[in-house]
Amino acid sequence: MATGERNDALNSRIVITGVGVAAPNGNNLAEFRAAVLAGKSGVVNYETRYMGPVLAGVCSFDEFRYQKKKDRRRGTRGGSVAIYCANEAVKDSGLDWPNVAKDRVGVYVGITEHGNVETENEIYEISKFGYDTKVWSHHHNPRTVANNPAGEVTLNMGISGPHLCIGAACAAGNAGFIQGLQMLRLGEVDLAICGGVSESIHTFGIFASFQSQGALARHEDPTKACRPFDKGRNGIVVAEGGGLVTLERLPDALARGAKIYGEIVGYGINSDATDFVLPNRSRQAECIRLALKRAGISASDIDIVSSHATATEQGDQEEVGALREIFGDNPDVAINNTKSFIGHAMGAAGALELLGNIPSFDDHIAHATINLDDPDPGCWMPQIVANQPRELPRVRHILNNSFGMLGINSVVIVRKFEG
Repeated sequence: MATGERNDALNSRIVITGVGVAAPNGNNLAEFRAAVLAGKSGVVNYETRYMGPVLAGVCSFDEFRYQKKKDRRRGTRGGSVAIYCANEAVKDSGLDWPNVAKDRVGVYVGITEHGNVETENEIYEISKFGYDTKVWSHHHNPRTVANNPAGEVTLNMGISGPHLCIGAACAAGNAGFIQGLQMLRLGEVDLAICGGVSESIHTFGIFASFQSQGALARHEDPTKACRPFDKGRNGIVVAEGGGLVTLERLPDALARGAKIYGEIVGYGINSDATDFVLPNRSRQAECIRLALKRAGISASDIDIVSSHATATEQGDQEEVGALREIFGDNPDVAINNTKSFIGHAMGAAGALELLGNIPSFDDHIAHATINLDDPDPGCWMPQIVANQPRELPRVRHILNNSFGMLGINSVVIVRKFEG
């Protein structure tokens, strides 16, 4: 291989060098990982407007670690989650941040939706004044534009490179990683801060809509409410949170002696083109195959599959149908689910679910799917890790599924970095 070709090949290799997490059961990767290994749930009772008590995954990170109170009042919860995670990721990366060229940094944040929270809040406020729009906040427009969480990060951190929010429903966390990888490979940026965030629990509309569908989980014990693959599951637990990482080209990371969490080696995004909300196992399987093809590996090379399963009847069954098609002959793969611990973090779901599994490269443990007491035969595979973590002989490849409404599917494959 010629020197130029070798340099091109190295520059196309994109690695994770820093991680920032805000999860309902942990405010950094170490806490989050410890919680899922210990079976600790972050789902609690939660009060929402008009509906009263519901169940939700609620975060408890320090909003003012990286923000002033004035900026938090002006901004949004989604922006605050993103700011916290972005700063944590940069801090964790060991980058000499003051000397990083900020015009060569890109911010790519996956979201399910943005603006509902602020719009609901403003309408509720003006309802107290006879719907007089004079009391409508002048901060409403910058709070509700779709680029808000990523834009708030750039304002907070002095980043002058490109920023985007990627609206990809519940596939958005993976989509954020993919956007960052692509921009690095194109040479548009030298550092990507990317992943996904969610502020969904702060809008009553999402709870009301799932309830209208008959898809909102209920349980007397909040920690047992999210039950993917279980016969007793009765719906989704809505959660907030965020997972952002720093991505760099491999030569840049090696040159500064960075810790490398893993290398993104494969990805896929496609569309079902069949229904607004009902998933399609054939298209999901196609997306998995696309990611495997890009990674240059086969299904037998995957050690852990981080499933999307939302604890809805058809959703779980369709995904397991796709997994059976791809991995049914691989008895060694471990399939797990992170939502069982924290609920469905929407735009942040894929990001948090991948990051919760990343430490497996070092400890060789697949965390469990909790609350799986009575497996539904229609969505059960023996490879699913139920209730107790599973030790593995090795973990070299992790495949992360993340699917969303309007039939968007995303898959990311991360490989252990071995030089």
